[in-house]
Amino acid sequence: MRPYKSESNEDYLEAILKVTQNNGFCRSVDIAKELDVKKPSVFNAVEKLVQLGYVIMEPTTKHLLLTESGKEYAQNIYERHLFFLNYFIHLGVPEDRADEEACAVEHDISQDTFERIRKHVLETNIM
Repeated sequence: MRPYKSESNEDYLEAILKVTQNNGFCRSVDIAKELDVKKPSVFNAVEKLVQLGYVIMEPTTKHLLLTESGKEYAQNIYERHLFFLNYFIHLGVPEDRADEEACAVEHDISQDTFERIRKHVLETNIM
């Protein structure tokens, strides 16, 4: 599912997904604000994501649109993030730290290990 794995790419894809879900559209300026980065960084990242086939920039509105593969990739990363965020909060980790640590884990864990953890949590009704 992740032909070109990069934490930065994953953060940008996740941000595009979240901003689009919240606003109905996503622009580069929205990503800069969401990730607290400068516009040139967003431009470079978006250019790379376009080359990889994950994002399309709509020519007239400049809205960033996830391709099917980009959306699938972003949803997978965001699902991991939400799972670990909720799990860490369930364990009593303060929300701000839980969010930061969920972001770290979502990028480094394999899909197989994630599925095994999620299955275990669901089967044991931990959350």
